[in-house]
Amino acid sequence: MTGRPPWPAGAGAGSKIDLAAIGTRPIESVAPRGRAAPPRGPIVPQPMSNPALQTAPPTRRPAAFIDRDGVINAELDYVHRIADFHVLPGVFDGLRALAAHGFELVVVTNQAGIAKGLYTEADFQRLTRHMLALFADEGIRVAAVLHCPHHPQAVVREYALECDCRKPAPGMLLRAAAEHGLALERSVMIGDKTSDTDAGRAAGVASTVLVESGHALAADALAHADHRCADLRAAAQWICARPPHRPAD
Repeated sequence: MTGRPPWPAGAGAGSKIDLAAIGTRPIESVAPRGRAAPPRGPIVPQPMSNPALQTAPPTRRPAAFIDRDGVINAELDYVHRIADFHVLPGVFDGLRALAAHGFELVVVTNQAGIAKGLYTEADFQRLTRHMLALFADEGIRVAAVLHCPHHPQAVVREYALECDCRKPAPGMLLRAAAEHGLALERSVMIGDKTSDTDAGRAAGVASTVLVESGHALAADALAHADHRCADLRAAAQWICARPPHRPAD
């Protein structure tokens, strides 16, 4: 496994729920009928009754980081219309197997078409909602979808930059791990390009897999990955057959 490049844990673009937009209201002090409510005062945290629970760290789960185009859907160059989004054979089976094996499912995708002006952020979000609806119909829960809209030669000025989220940089994986409490050292990366697996290695995941369902792979592709196989279903079978979340030999 190669060493980790000095990229910072950056902000790969991605849709998030704006918690600030959800209205909140303070908890009111309620007293039994016939008695006045006690006056409000500062809330003093009380110690937990079980000392072991106070020191136990939160459990971090491994993730299956998955590229989108060429892995989940057919690679048709800059897919952004629902009519062009075709889920590849075996994808649902592969995702279900990974989830059953304890992996959080995280989609990480470069979307340079936004930077090049071929489609908009709104187009990407619309297609993402469609993809997640298809997964939900199959009983598949995705923890997060992160995307990078940047490109150094972007036509859209605001996206013209050298970022730390465009794969092979690991920014999207690092951000997902930080925001969702993921164990990178027990996670895997599945993609159809060596930039995908290079990003996984830079982030420090346990194993990386290249699939042949998207872009044509070079003869030396295995120098950038731990395994090469036909598609996402085959990748899931290889990952799930290994001792739990053990790094590749």
